[in-house]
Amino acid sequence: MRILLLILMLAIALFKLTFISPALAAETSNGAKIFEANCASCHIGGGNILISQKTLKKEALSKYLENYNSDSIEAIIHQVQNGKNAMPAFKEKLSAEEILEVAAYVFQNAEQGW
Repeated sequence: MRILLLILMLAIALFKLTFISPALAAETSNGAKIFEANCASCHIGGGNILISQKTLKKEALSKYLENYNSDSIEAIIHQVQNGKNAMPAFKEKLSAEEILEVAAYVFQNAEQGW
């Protein structure tokens, strides 16, 4: 059931990102708050204080996240949920909606160059 809900939320997010609307601003605003509370200590300004080449910039995400080029939001969601190496998993700390919101925020900023 959680996977079905996550897929539905992902489809909605992709639709919103395809047809950028004022609602996206609110979603990414909440994503910004979640990012500041959970991610910014390591990824301030889209960087990475532990592994400098693995930033949240589009080029690095394309290189280091599996499937980023074909399904960007899903690739970010997977990374946030499961973590990898020094990055902790957030699937037990954040709700599916919060993960989607922070993924949308990261994606939007990566597209805009942070």
